[in-house]
Amino acid sequence: MATTAHPAFDTDALRRGIEEHTASTLLSLYADDAEIRIVDRDAQPSHPKVVKGRGQIGAMLDDVYGRDMTHRLERCVVQGDHAAYVESCAYPDGVRVLAESMISLRDGKIAEQVMIQAWDE
Repeated sequence: MATTAHPAFDTDALRRGIEEHTASTLLSLYADDAEIRIVDRDAQPSHPKVVKGRGQIGAMLDDVYGRDMTHRLERCVVQGDHAAYVESCAYPDGVRVLAESMISLRDGKIAEQVMIQAWDE
């Protein structure tokens, strides 16, 4: 009996995009109709910030990865159609940001993402 292989999530592209500040590489990992829900001090769990589609997601990624700061992928775990990763960031003045994401995959692309982020104040 033959099995159909599903496209794998490209964790190497995730690392390159994050650590090399390449928004276009990161955007290539998202499905056309992807949605990101972001929870932080400004967007509480009952009213998360929602970013929909590659246009909005691309604009957000351009903003974040265009900033003068370092980004590092600390860990990434993929299991079936789900993945989770931790990203740590630092601004030149020492302010640090930590973001954790849980993602649902469809055909190897990110279809849904929930990101929880916190930063020094």
